[in-house]
Amino acid sequence: MRLAVVIAAFAASLVFVSGGWAQASCSAERLEMRGDFGSVRFRVVVADTPQERAQGLMHVPEMPRMSGMLFVYERPQAVSFWMENTLIPLDMIFADETGVVRRIHENAIPLDRTPIPGGEGIQYVLEINGGMAALLGLGVGDEMRHPAIAQNLAAWPCAAE
Repeated sequence: MRLAVVIAAFAASLVFVSGGWAQASCSAERLEMRGDFGSVRFRVVVADTPQERAQGLMHVPEMPRMSGMLFVYERPQAVSFWMENTLIPLDMIFADETGVVRRIHENAIPLDRTPIPGGEGIQYVLEINGGMAALLGLGVGDEMRHPAIAQNLAAWPCAAE
């Protein structure tokens, strides 16, 4: 019970603090998410070329807590990931062309070669540390905001407050 209270307090502080982030302009190094949980920000590295997407987070021994990698595809499509040569557990958040989350795969197993399908019509995938999606309360239907998302299609465009 005590651990649940600590986790709830941590999540609440993230939501409270993140209110000021929504005021800031979009940046390639920052991805924001909003949903029933409130809003949160991640520092991201963008992988938007075939070579960067193929490399992903392979051979990375650790990642800061509120950081991740945003995979950007040229168009919506079926995507699938695996964890070969990936040393840390990851949550994979799959979003459509509007930046709306369509699927979350939690705690992908390091070094596992089992395919992790994201589904059809996926254009953006955010990888964060394993367990963070559940800790923060992220879910299907949440919205991402980032300049890589076509602003004329974005459910939460950069100019929106």
